[in-house]
Amino acid sequence: MRVQGRQLTVNDIRLDVIIEGNGPDVILLHGFPDSSSVWRHQIPALVQGGFRVVAPDLRGCGDSEAPVGKNNYTIDAIIADILGLMSCLEISKASIVAHDWGANIGWFLASRYPQRVQSYTALSVGHTLAYRKAGPSQMLRAWYAALFLLPGIAETIFKAWNWRFLRKITNYHSEMDRWIEMLSRPGRLTAGMNWYRANAVSMLTADVPRVKVPCMGVWSSGDGFLTEKQMMNSARYCDGPWQYHRIVHAGHWIPLDAPETLNRILLSYLQQIHS
Repeated sequence: MRVQGRQLTVNDIRLDVIIEGNGPDVILLHGFPDSSSVWRHQIPALVQGGFRVVAPDLRGCGDSEAPVGKNNYTIDAIIADILGLMSCLEISKASIVAHDWGANIGWFLASRYPQRVQSYTALSVGHTLAYRKAGPSQMLRAWYAALFLLPGIAETIFKAWNWRFLRKITNYHSEMDRWIEMLSRPGRLTAGMNWYRANAVSMLTADVPRVKVPCMGVWSSGDGFLTEKQMMNSARYCDGPWQYHRIVHAGHWIPLDAPETLNRILLSYLQQIHS
């Protein structure tokens, strides 16, 4: 069951945000095609561990507003939402935990606004520069991103034959019905594609400073989209303390595929950071 969020207006956009618990703030950032529901196993564990959890549906996703036009989905716009949300909730500094596209956003956030980030935990996706330099094996795993850049064509392929493409590319993940339900709403699939379309160039060319805050990377051996190399090499771009954890027998969706293992890793790390 999805935890009921609250609607907050940030930067003239309505965001649906789950806020649970008391204690140091931990902000959870999801990726595509997810919403804050991807964190449903982590939220109660973190709350029980003594943290306040803030888990937004990022713009275009879940129950948040989905503005029309790819220019509304730039990395800068999404970061502005996160910083605006922090200001709205009077959070001066927080630990960030992020997965997939959320992890891309998180690396930019942690590198550009270290004064707002207590620590950063990236799931699956390594530092942007490590990703760029991960070589042909990573390029081959990211082939699908080229398809996502084709307006109209990508949407048609996604929805054809009862969403067969999405089912196959995600290896018929158990979250499939939830994804299809969310993406079937008007404009939502295009909103998700716009995360890729608005940032295709910046992901390859934008300046991403070295990260000064403590960082942890978590990668899973069953990830068909991302290589271990791009996560492990993130250490080269981190000036602060770095930790790395490899989870075996889990696919790309670590929060859903290995929730107990991930919860142990997160709680141990965050309690260390905030001790």
